[in-house]
Amino acid sequence: MAFDLSDKLVIGISSRALFDLEIENTLYEQQGVNAYADFQHAHEDEPLPLGTAFPLVSSLLRLNELVPGRQFVEVVLMSRNTPDTGLRVFNSIEHYGLPITRAAFSGGQAISPYLQSFKVDLFLSKYATDVQNAVDAGVAAATLYAPPDVNAAQQEQIRIAFDGDAVLFSPESEHIFKEQGLAAFQAHEEAHRFESMQAGPFAKLLILLGDLQKQFPAERCPVRIAIVTARSSPAHARVVHTLRTWGVSVDEAFFLGGVAKDEILAAFGAHIFFDDQDAHLKSASRLVPSGRVPYRGG
Repeated sequence: MAFDLSDKLVIGISSRALFDLEIENTLYEQQGVNAYADFQHAHEDEPLPLGTAFPLVSSLLRLNELVPGRQFVEVVLMSRNTPDTGLRVFNSIEHYGLPITRAAFSGGQAISPYLQSFKVDLFLSKYATDVQNAVDAGVAAATLYAPPDVNAAQQEQIRIAFDGDAVLFSPESEHIFKEQGLAAFQAHEEAHRFESMQAGPFAKLLILLGDLQKQFPAERCPVRIAIVTARSSPAHARVVHTLRTWGVSVDEAFFLGGVAKDEILAAFGAHIFFDDQDAHLKSASRLVPSGRVPYRGG
């Protein structure tokens, strides 16, 4: 009987997102695949340092320990390595005790064609081309920024923060702001405050996380969700209406009106923050793990 992934939150994770492979990647870029393979073979039994997404992944996998007989999350390693050069990654997975058993090694080819096969709901990588291809294929995906330090011993509750426009919602309103200015944006949102925004690339993921939260008592829910957006009153009303239409109730929301997001995200204790703008991500990634969501077709 085939293993069913359709009823689980499936995370596709690249080896460079899960572990710190920056030295190895530099070697590959400067000296080529043979030097990279030789290095990986020589260090096969040395565990890799933790990568940007390690705390998030390890925390999500612990959800499977909370209810006997229930598996909520599946993590699939998705790597451009060959199975041979990828052995060090699986040795590191075993070293850290991560229950990851499924993998796709594409041998240098694009990963995106395999995301649908594994029913991936969220793909995290440091390779921007694979992330762009994933978003274009309708899969939530983000290119991870490297924080200055990765600490696996974060709080037990998983905390995920999202920007709004162009991440959870379509970029329509953001385009009005960029092309016509703040006054036009606010007038547009006020006029459409009771009309739901179209879904953005991470809308499905937000709804899935909301469904996951409903599996636990509210007072002991292991997942907490926040929206951290540059919107302010009166443009916040359309966000609230849209979430109601989707049947999603986020735990926290911050309508910042242009105030920097980084300290809010640090206070929230985000395991990861998703945004579409480098200006926000560069500052945020110094404090919390962060991922850039590209525009579809971008």
